[in-house]
Amino acid sequence: MTSARFDVLGIGNAIIDVLARTEDDFLIKRGLAKGSMQLISEADSEALYHDMGPATLISGGSAANTIVGVSSFGGKAAFIGKVRNDAAGEAFAHDIRAAGVHFPTQAATEGKATAKCMILITPDGERTMNTFLGTCQDLGPQDVDADCVKAAQITYLEGYLWDPPAAKQAFVKAADIAHQAGRKVALTLSDSFCVDRYRDEFLDLINGGTVDILFANMHELRSLYATADLDTAVAALRRKGLLAVVTCSEQGALVVEEAGVQSCPAVPVERVVDTTGAGDLYAAGFLFGLSQGRAALDCARLGALAASEVISHIGARPDRNLRDLATAEGLLGH
Repeated sequence: MTSARFDVLGIGNAIIDVLARTEDDFLIKRGLAKGSMQLISEADSEALYHDMGPATLISGGSAANTIVGVSSFGGKAAFIGKVRNDAAGEAFAHDIRAAGVHFPTQAATEGKATAKCMILITPDGERTMNTFLGTCQDLGPQDVDADCVKAAQITYLEGYLWDPPAAKQAFVKAADIAHQAGRKVALTLSDSFCVDRYRDEFLDLINGGTVDILFANMHELRSLYATADLDTAVAALRRKGLLAVVTCSEQGALVVEEAGVQSCPAVPVERVVDTTGAGDLYAAGFLFGLSQGRAALDCARLGALAASEVISHIGARPDRNLRDLATAEGLLGH
């Protein structure tokens, strides 16, 4: 196997996040399930944008946030995701490249606009996401850069890719290329509602060996195994023989392997400002550590640190250099 040009390659939805603070009453009035992610039309997206309060625009997307986090740790990172050649698409491409990420995907010259996610943040820091997928739905097998996949130690895929059929094909193609090159494939389940939609297909990916590394929060894992009991779900996952991380909010996370389950505490924060991106940045720290050959529990500590940084401010990408932060905390050498 040739040496890796990239530590982690992410493939996912290229989205501009539109973040605004709101009250619970705003969600109730519009029938929005707090803490959920729902897909909306472009017209609904524009209407919600009109009604929501003052907003901050930041480049986002689950896997893209993770990849920016990997780069912030000092990792060699790349991302594949589809944008349109509009103002939002140009902003996304600029931001991810400015973060030190290789971004080879060509912008679409026609069709739907660049995707946007309206993120409503309640006073408790919980986020409710309303996503217009736009042109990122058009990501397909033709956008998978085979050389890029072969050159990455780990290819990281987001569960949200399972919604559009062409993106699903891109997902499978990338996983096949990675495995043929002797590389690893990681999957994040993304959202419990996403798991509800594609439970059997996600289980097939896990049971069939398409996925080597799995990320899920406790709600997603319980949904995956259709049980209210987390221990039951963890036991079922452990039997699959892959490496998995189950995040449990302020209770920390579980590192699940066939040999056993280890727990890693959360890093406390003075105040939770915005939970957007907590799971994404946890994955960033874990994947970075894994790409550097670190033990799973050490990887989890890096993930916990990155998650604590991102929930302490608005937005799903780190405000501080994560390598400097991890070095200061004694988790990385100078």
